[in-house]
Amino acid sequence: MSNQSDLFSNPPVLESEMVIMRPLTEADAVHLLPYALHEPELWTYSLLSAAGEAGLKKYIQVALEAKAQEKEFPFIVYNKKQQQYAGSTRYYDIQLNMHNLQLGYTWYGKTHQGTGINTHCKYLLLQYAFEHLGIERVEFRADSNNAKSIHAMKKIGCVEEGILRSNSIKTDGSRRDSIVLSILKNEWYGKVKEGLEGRL
Repeated sequence: MSNQSDLFSNPPVLESEMVIMRPLTEADAVHLLPYALHEPELWTYSLLSAAGEAGLKKYIQVALEAKAQEKEFPFIVYNKKQQQYAGSTRYYDIQLNMHNLQLGYTWYGKTHQGTGINTHCKYLLLQYAFEHLGIERVEFRADSNNAKSIHAMKKIGCVEEGILRSNSIKTDGSRRDSIVLSILKNEWYGKVKEGLEGRL
């Protein structure tokens, strides 16, 4: 039974044998600071960089302001196997009245990439969206040049919808084309859920 108000009134903590995802807070800057200081390339394709201490502070502030307006819901990701905070991800462009949301702003430190942590996170986020919030469509976007991210999204079962031309401004001030992909509720139950469970 879905309860859409739960996302903000009773914020979820999502957990598997590999990850814990809990609501991001201002105090979490200390956990993510090593990535902000030493791995600036993590935000090469991001519309908002968290590079540097000031960049990270602004990144978190922007996310929490959007959360207060119930437009976004950011998580911090903890890798249970490495016993380290790994990065962050979020629901955004949340339209509960339309049963739609987007999933993105996802990044993990280099030592956590390729460990399977993204599969666990995507599974938990999609399961909560479709099975608890009653979402009908989860959208994903990426810079059309970000081949690694696009490959990862297609691998979990996202369907490519098309390209939004020159629709966003990158951190360097130039414009980007964004690829749009999505997963529908019937696709989640039809094949995507099973496919992800086979990879966990």
